[in-house]
Amino acid sequence: MPEKLIRFDWAMKKLLRSKTNFVILEGFLSELLLEDIKILEILESESNKDDRDDKFTRVDLLVKDSKGDLIIIEIQNNEQVEYFKRILFGVSKTICDFMQKGDSYKKVKKIISVSILYFDIGHGTDYVYKGRTEFKGIHNNDILELSTKQKTSLGDMPLSQIFPEYYLLKVNQFNDLAKNTLDEWIYFLKHEEIKEDFKAKGLKEAKERLRVMKMPPKDKKDYEHYLESLSDSESFYLNTFTLGKIEGILEGREEGREEGLAEGEKKKALEIAKQLLDVLDAETISRKTGLTLEEIAELK
Repeated sequence: MPEKLIRFDWAMKKLLRSKTNFVILEGFLSELLLEDIKILEILESESNKDDRDDKFTRVDLLVKDSKGDLIIIEIQNNEQVEYFKRILFGVSKTICDFMQKGDSYKKVKKIISVSILYFDIGHGTDYVYKGRTEFKGIHNNDILELSTKQKTSLGDMPLSQIFPEYYLLKVNQFNDLAKNTLDEWIYFLKHEEIKEDFKAKGLKEAKERLRVMKMPPKDKKDYEHYLESLSDSESFYLNTFTLGKIEGILEGREEGREEGLAEGEKKKALEIAKQLLDVLDAETISRKTGLTLEEIAELK
């Protein structure tokens, strides 16, 4: 049986920011984007700094490649209803963060957003989705393209290449049959395992450098704690949100929501919220427990 490797989200926070390990990220991005990606640097932004709210729910990397494009890589472990709007906000904010007052619009960066999702998002049967912006004629169904003058200024490319692109990887939707090199990466993302016959770019290096057994004792202890936190979070979803054991008590009858939680239910809600502070964002905790954002803020 293949050796269990370090989860990709943990690696992104602790290991893949090092230039010596760029080859792993380059391999993943090259297989996904179908072009050779060379990373120049990992950039700092507000979105990829650790804080209490995102400690166990997401990991962000902001990558600058050799073409100057910016690539956002995000892992989301727990369901978030507003996720589509969040990635839109993240892309928009990144564009603005890298523009200075008075800059020409020619300096607007191309952004690629890559989301590795461990929950089902939307209705769809595929496990990899790509989104991009195209302008289609409502009468002739033709696709609008750059003019010759615009190509001289912006480059000879499809108009859609100027706008952000979005990739959604629904990891749990993958059926474990690796038919190509991208599938090999998704198999690793799902199982933390790399089979002997896998040939995808970056996986050889990942197999060597992301071995749990090679971790220093302190890092290994922190990693085990992280896995326990993820397991606790998943169990909470399975036992409360999915099965409705807690939600039925807390959200229950319509009149209960109108009149407020009874004292006993309120106490339960507060205890649950305390356990979720490091797992979910305040809005999700509020929605699932019935507590107000102010009450959750007081717990923090």
